[in-house]
Amino acid sequence: MTRPIIGIIGNIGLMNGQYPIHEVGTMVSAAVAEVSGCIPMIIPPDPDWMTVAELMESCDGFLLPGGRPNVHPSEYGETPTQAHGTFDRKRDCIALELVRACVAAGQPIFGICRGFQEFNVAMGGTLHPEIRELPGRRNHRMPVDVPLDEGFSNRHMVHLTPGGRFARILGATEVETNSLHGQGITQAGERIVIEGRADDGTPEAIFVKDAPGFAMAVQWHPEYRAAQDPVSRPLFEAFGHAVRGWAVARHGAACVA
Repeated sequence: MTRPIIGIIGNIGLMNGQYPIHEVGTMVSAAVAEVSGCIPMIIPPDPDWMTVAELMESCDGFLLPGGRPNVHPSEYGETPTQAHGTFDRKRDCIALELVRACVAAGQPIFGICRGFQEFNVAMGGTLHPEIRELPGRRNHRMPVDVPLDEGFSNRHMVHLTPGGRFARILGATEVETNSLHGQGITQAGERIVIEGRADDGTPEAIFVKDAPGFAMAVQWHPEYRAAQDPVSRPLFEAFGHAVRGWAVARHGAACVA
C-alpha cells in the first residue's frame, strides 16, 4: 500500500550566497506528510526538464507554496518595477500552466501565499506589488528581524463567506491567521471566488468556481504549526482527503494507504 504523492513546487535559492538550489520550507513538507497524510515530493520547476503533463502523471496532487520571487507582472499585462521584487520565470512557466491544467482535470491543487497569487494570475487576474500602499490597507509583510515564532504568529482576522467552502472546512466564519506577504490581489481572475478577506479588505481565501476537484488557495501560511493550529489542520486534512480520493480513482483503493 502506497500513500498518495503531493508534488510541492520548489523555489530557486542560493546556498552560501552563490550555489543555485531548489528549495521548499520543511514546514510545508511536514504538513503534507503529517497532516495531509501523503508523501511530499519537491518538484524543481523547470520547463526544460519536464512538462506539466508529466508532472500530473507522476503526482496525485500539488501544492504551490510561498516563495521570495514574485510572479512576473508581464503574466498579467503589466510592466515590472523595482517594487515587484525578484522573479522566477521558470516557476511561472510551470506553476501557472499547472493551475489551469489541474483545474481542468479535477486534480487537487492547493496554493499558499505566492501559490495563492499564482491561482489568481493563472485565471486572468492581476496583483498589486505592495498592498500596504493602497488606501486603508495595513502592512501584511512579516515583521523584520524577529524570531521565527513571532514572525509566523497570528496578526489579523479573516472573515469568511457564511456557508462557503472555507467556512464549512474550518467550521467558522471568522478565523485568525498569520500574515507574511507584500503582494496581493488587485483584480480577481475569471472564476476566482474570494471567500475570505482580512479586516482591511485584502483577499485571503479563494477557490476556482466550477473546478471539478479541490482548487483552493490562501494568502497566509497555514504550514506553520499545521498539526496543532485549528485553522491550518482542517485545510491540510481536506486537501489530503481530496488527494486520496483522486489517487483511489486513478490507482484503485488497494494501492492507496
